[in-house]
Amino acid sequence: MLTLHPWITTLLYLADLAIRLGLSIRVIMRKRPYGESLAWLVVILTLPLVGALAYLLFGENRLGDIRAERAEKRMGAYHKWLGTLRNRYQSPAHPFNDSYYTPVLYHSSHLTGLPVLPFNSVQIFAGTEEFFHNLTQDINQAEKSCHLEFYIWEEKGLVNEIAAALIRAAERGVVVRILIDSLGSREFLKGKMIGKMRRAGIQVVETLPVGILRIIFRRIDLRNHRKIVIIDGKIGYTGSQNLVDPRFFKQNKRVGQWQDVMLRMQGPIVEALNGTFVSDLLMETGMKPESAYEIQQMTEPAPADNTERQTCIQLVPSGPGFSPTTIHDILLTAIYTARRELILTTPYFVPDQAFINALTSASQRGVEVTLILPEKNDSLLVALASRSRYEELAAAGIRIMFFKKGFLHAKTINIDNKFSLIGTVNFDMRSFWLNFEVSLFIFDTDFTRQLRSLQEKYKKSAYPLDINLHKKRSKVKQFLENIALLVSPLL
Repeated sequence: MLTLHPWITTLLYLADLAIRLGLSIRVIMRKRPYGESLAWLVVILTLPLVGALAYLLFGENRLGDIRAERAEKRMGAYHKWLGTLRNRYQSPAHPFNDSYYTPVLYHSSHLTGLPVLPFNSVQIFAGTEEFFHNLTQDINQAEKSCHLEFYIWEEKGLVNEIAAALIRAAERGVVVRILIDSLGSREFLKGKMIGKMRRAGIQVVETLPVGILRIIFRRIDLRNHRKIVIIDGKIGYTGSQNLVDPRFFKQNKRVGQWQDVMLRMQGPIVEALNGTFVSDLLMETGMKPESAYEIQQMTEPAPADNTERQTCIQLVPSGPGFSPTTIHDILLTAIYTARRELILTTPYFVPDQAFINALTSASQRGVEVTLILPEKNDSLLVALASRSRYEELAAAGIRIMFFKKGFLHAKTINIDNKFSLIGTVNFDMRSFWLNFEVSLFIFDTDFTRQLRSLQEKYKKSAYPLDINLHKKRSKVKQFLENIALLVSPLL
C-alpha cells in the first residue's frame, strides 16, 4: 500500500489551504454580486483542489490577452460609430413623450449609448420553416453582402438550404461573412459543409475558440450567444432561433421540438445590428478599426417600406466589453415599469434574488404576472434550480405555466401591452453576466399585441403549476433543488 511521508502530507494540506484561502480572498475582493460570490466560496471551500480548479477555469471573465486587447480597440471604434448613429437618427416626437417610457429609455440609453431608432418595420416569425423560407429568399436576392452570427449551426435538414443559398450568393459575387461560436457549433466546424462554403469564398470565423491549451488563458464557457443576420445592410434578423432544424436538433434529450421566435426588420435598426456584428468581427479577426468601418458601409439605410407605423426599436447588446450589468439592470427597470400585466417566456429560468424580487414586487402591487416555461428542460441543474423558486413565486401570486408542445426556447417579455422585449437572453446568470447577447426593446403597441397573440398561443398549449402537488414532492427532491439553487449563480 502506497503511503506518503508525513511532511509531504503536511505540505499538500498547507498548499491546498493556501490555494483555497487565496482564491477566497480573490473572490471577495472582486465585489461581484453576492449570490455569485457566495456560490464560488462554497465551491472553493468545500471541494478540495476541484473547487479551486473549477474557479480557475470558469470563475472569471477571461477573454485572453490578445482578444482583450482587440476588444478594447473594438470599443473605441464602436463608440465612434455610436456618435454618428445618434446624430443621424434623432428620434422625432413619438409616444416617448409619455412619461411611462422614461425610466426604461433613460436607463438603456445611459448604459448602452445606443439611441432609440424610429422608422422601422418588423415582421414576427413563430415557426422555423417560415423563418428559413424568408431568410433563403432574402439571401437569394442579396446583391452586396450577407452577414450571419450564430451560437449553434447544425448541418441538418432545412439548415442546409441556407448554406446552399449562401454558397450561391458567394459564387455570384456577394460578400458572405459568418461568425460562429466554437463550442455551440463544434460539430459544424468539423463537418463537410464548412469546406464547401470556404471554397466558394465565404469567410467563416470561429468565435471564442476552445481547446486544452486555451483553458489556461481564457474562460471556455464564455460564449457568443447572439443570433444575427444582415442582408445588404437593409434587412436584419434576430431572435432566439439558432441555425438548427428542430425536427433533428437534440431529439435525444426528449424535450420535443424547439419552439422559437425570430424577427425580420427593415429600417435604421438594421445598421445597429450590423454595427454589433462588425464589432464582433473586429474582435475575432484583429482587423483594423478603419477596415471595420469600410465593411460596415455606414451609408444610411433606406427607411422601412411602411413608414406610417414608424416602429421604434432600441438595440441592447451585452457581454464582456460592455457594462457588465447592462441587460440585467435594464430588465429590472422594465419589470418595475409594469402597471397592469407582465408575460414572460424563457427556456432557462435561474435568476438572482434581485430578479425574483422584481417579479414578486410587481405581482404584489397588482400586476398580473405570468411566467411560461417549457414542461421539460434539457438541463437537469436548471430544472432543479428553477423548481426551488416555484413556491416563493406562487405565494406572491405569480402564475407559472408549463408549455407541453415541445421545448419553448423563445425569450420574450410583454409589458402592459405597450412595449416588449425579444432577443437571445435567457433569464439566468450566464446570459445576464457572461455571454455575448443581443436584445431588442420594441416600443410599439401594434407589434406588442402581435407578440401577445403569440404568447396566448403558448398559454393555450400550457398548463398551470399545481402548487399543492408541488409541495408534496419528496424531501430528497427538495434537497437536490436547494443544492442546485446554491450554485445557480454559476449556471
